Amino acid sequence: MRVSRRGVLAVAGAAALAGCSRPADGPGTGELLASELPLPQRFRVPLPIPPVARPVKVTAGTDHYVVTQRAATVELIPGTKTRIWGYDGIFPGPTFRGRRGRRMVVTVRNELPVPTSTHLHGGVTPAESDGFPTDLILPAGYSPAPPGHHSAAGRHHDGTRDYHYPMTQRAATLWYHDHRMDFTGPQVWRGLAGLFLVTDEVEDALPLPRDDRDLPLLICDRSFGADGSLTYPQRDMTRPGADGMFHAGIFGDVILVNGAPWPRAEVAAVRHRLRLVNGSNARRYRLSLSAGTITQIGSDAGLLATALPREDVLLAPGERCDVIADFTGLPAGTEVTMGNALGEGPAADVMRFVITGPAADDSRIPERLSALPVLEKTRAVTERQFDFRFGGGRWTINDQPYDPAATLCSVREGTVELWRFTSDFHHPVHVHMAHFQVLSRGGAGPDPGDAGWKDTVDVRPYETVQVLVDFTGHRGRYMLHCHNLEHEDMAMMANFDIV
Repeated sequence: MRVSRRGVLAVAGAAALAGCSRPADGPGTGELLASELPLPQRFRVPLPIPPVARPVKVTAGTDHYVVTQRAATVELIPGTKTRIWGYDGIFPGPTFRGRRGRRMVVTVRNELPVPTSTHLHGGVTPAESDGFPTDLILPAGYSPAPPGHHSAAGRHHDGTRDYHYPMTQRAATLWYHDHRMDFTGPQVWRGLAGLFLVTDEVEDALPLPRDDRDLPLLICDRSFGADGSLTYPQRDMTRPGADGMFHAGIFGDVILVNGAPWPRAEVAAVRHRLRLVNGSNARRYRLSLSAGTITQIGSDAGLLATALPREDVLLAPGERCDVIADFTGLPAGTEVTMGNALGEGPAADVMRFVITGPAADDSRIPERLSALPVLEKTRAVTERQFDFRFGGGRWTINDQPYDPAATLCSVREGTVELWRFTSDFHHPVHVHMAHFQVLSRGGAGPDPGDAGWKDTVDVRPYETVQVLVDFTGHRGRYMLHCHNLEHEDMAMMANFDIV
């Protein structure tokens, strides 16, 4: 159950033959890793909702949390035991709820056999708390990598470390996950991911669905061995560089939502808020509902200015989208399937909603959601290009594999720059700390799904995407990278400095 270097080179050869034409849209760049156990029946398992993390201490302006990374045996596939690595031993980890204006300190304890580094994806955080891939929490008794290896560079923390989150950003659906150098893919695959929701007074004042009608949905794909284990092509994740395989990206054949395979949720015939998060390593989704309507209200970094009716929603790895699913008027017993037009076979389904009947509903979608300034191209103080490409046996940016000690550019804090992303394959590009707005795609305007403030953008094969990046926040060293986690682990990352 291995993905070979030959597979990546075959993709590269096909792309070269294609010249500059754009391949048909699909699940992304990667290969299917088939499960060895029979796939479970769809729409049988109730949708789980991850528990909300509770602070261990509350002071005047700061909430303090503690979370422990540890191994645990859980039941993901009904009747089968699976060993995971999880925050607090669960997958997904506990959901953190931050409040704009209240600082958060999250203490992460590492009781796993490997180093870790936690990244708050979409967070406007100080550089020292960003989850830099070589800023590691070492488990007890762990020997650092030999000098010269990537994992030896950067800071090491013995057992625990504190992540400081100022919470100066607007309300948004974020997520957190492991970001260890060279091993992000396998460690996230094993379960090191969770949801992080930011709230504020602006969102509180809106008549949007709340409480049990506000559903966070972390969607990902996984593959399972005959013994129920989470299979991955890298056999030994405890030793840096244990497997030098080249990975195009890994597709699983089991779709999980909040850790459950193709779950079902019983819901009233009213509006529900769905916080959609693509937590897959490489798979893209085009999501739609078989009945009812969907209206987008938010993107990666928070609410849109006005609501956007959608027939479907395209999500690349790392992207988020907040939608209102309106089931009003559907008869009791109606089954509404969330489908994935980019999937084949079982991967064409994601989950199912079962309508229980009518209920009172005082929610609505207001005409105006938020004050959202639109960045103009004239704001850009300079332009830069970042080319994401396979070459020399590596996934590279501007023909360079990642060097933790190097930087591609320095930008001034508080300025706006125009960044141009170009690609050879599907590359979901993620920028740490800074949020951006999409200016153009493929020589035309943005797609509907590009609306609002973003931190991750889907760059399709042979496509140019221009974004206006706002560097307001913090100074220090940050990074941009492909959020296909196998590409990221194979050096498709670059540093930039905010000065």
